[in-house]
Amino acid sequence: MQSFDYFILARVFHIIGIVLWIGGVAFVTLVLLPSLKKIPNKQERMTLFEKLEGAFSFQAKFSTLITGLSGVYMLEYMNAWSRYLEFQFWWMHLMTLVWFIFTVVLFVLEPLFSHKWFNQQAKLNCDKTFKYLHIMHIVLLSISLIAIFGAAGGVHGLSFI
Repeated sequence: MQSFDYFILARVFHIIGIVLWIGGVAFVTLVLLPSLKKIPNKQERMTLFEKLEGAFSFQAKFSTLITGLSGVYMLEYMNAWSRYLEFQFWWMHLMTLVWFIFTVVLFVLEPLFSHKWFNQQAKLNCDKTFKYLHIMHIVLLSISLIAIFGAAGGVHGLSFI
């Protein structure tokens, strides 16, 4: 295999990682959370959320890891680190920010803090907690979709300036 083949494979893994990751975020945001909010029994809602969230956690962590590693590989291969200094590549900044936020949440905040906090808040006011969680997901999904739009256009030559 030539080194360019590895670059192509990195791009393929990058795209697959993003599809699994942001596709999962879209499902949670647009389908799962609205459906869970309709369950009247708050304990049942929490139990189901815990089961489903736990099952999705591995996919989210794995896909963000693949996306990050492949992204760094592509930047290194293309020697494109200087693009972070150019405004026309704003979408790279946004992609990196989105990746950083999700990585910190999944690997640091969730296991150390937010899982426990969410459970405590849900016991105090389940509806308010789910509403907050849903709004958070809407914001993150929106930013992610803007980054995807910018990246898809940007890598194909679309200039936003």
